[in-house]
Amino acid sequence: MGYKVAVAGATGNVGREMLDILSERGFPADEVVALASQRSAGTEVSFGDKTLKVKVLDHYDFSDTDICLMSAGGSVAKEWAPKIGAQGCVVIDNSSAWRYDADVPLIVPEVNADAVAGFTKRNIIANPNCSTAQLVVALKPLHDKAKIKRVVVSTYQSVSGAGKDAMDELFTQTRAVFVTDPIEPKKFPKRIAFNLIPHIDVFMEDGFTKEEWKMTAETKKILDPKIKLTATCVRVPVFVSHSEVVNIEFEEPITADEAREILREAPGCLVVDKREPGGYITPYEATGEDATYISRIREDASVENGLAMWVVSDNLRKGAALNAIQIAEVLVNRGLIKPRKAA
Repeated sequence: MGYKVAVAGATGNVGREMLDILSERGFPADEVVALASQRSAGTEVSFGDKTLKVKVLDHYDFSDTDICLMSAGGSVAKEWAPKIGAQGCVVIDNSSAWRYDADVPLIVPEVNADAVAGFTKRNIIANPNCSTAQLVVALKPLHDKAKIKRVVVSTYQSVSGAGKDAMDELFTQTRAVFVTDPIEPKKFPKRIAFNLIPHIDVFMEDGFTKEEWKMTAETKKILDPKIKLTATCVRVPVFVSHSEVVNIEFEEPITADEAREILREAPGCLVVDKREPGGYITPYEATGEDATYISRIREDASVENGLAMWVVSDNLRKGAALNAIQIAEVLVNRGLIKPRKAA
């Protein structure tokens, strides 16, 4: 007897990716249900070689559903995750609504899978921010070896992180440049085509953006509260995949060669690091792939025990949908949930 899985927000970029990955990975589901808001009712979405008709989240009964993969936005998650959890269904939420709740585990399976057991307090598990997920996958094996003191990270984040409208805006503006049409920013505060915008999410009182704050808070919760981290997050005119320049200061010595070997053996990591033209991974190449790619690993002589590296991952997959399904796989493989229909 397999599990019954609901995907809430099934018509969005991440929701569609969740359905694709559930099928690709052969998740043990007897039934998969696509859910969205009233305006998407009846829309058809693909699930492997099947087509699912979208049902309305507000009217759905979760009493016989085992797992709800939620990618419907923070306000929806804040309202619905506790209601769904109260019906005995485990919610794996992709929004920021529950990440900082002490009773909700924030999970990247390659990094802190054991913490998933804490889901029983609320029946909710949080997925981290896309930029944090790939970062901690790369940091964890190095932290285990030489203990990280401080991280300085600059991100180059694709427009898909801001949703389908953002992807449409990049496409429309890029076309407008070539046909000399006027360009009117809507989703972004400034033109995104052939430009960079050093502003993701809202500004906070200290001058950092909330995206930058999220990376700090989430890295501490997932990996180690003692790590000091500062981030600068930049939106770039790339459709899919986030890239990061990561500078790390360690407590103990570690060479670039040691780091390269450690990361080659680490779960979820793929090292592509040849010191020659093209001997690194770009966001275009990472798109559609599950791995967190690491390139340009080198020693940073500006600090004691320092390394610098380039980290790239598909933000719709490892940064969102794949990570959520990996969490569900942990629940199943460790016997933490059983199919309710079988019971």
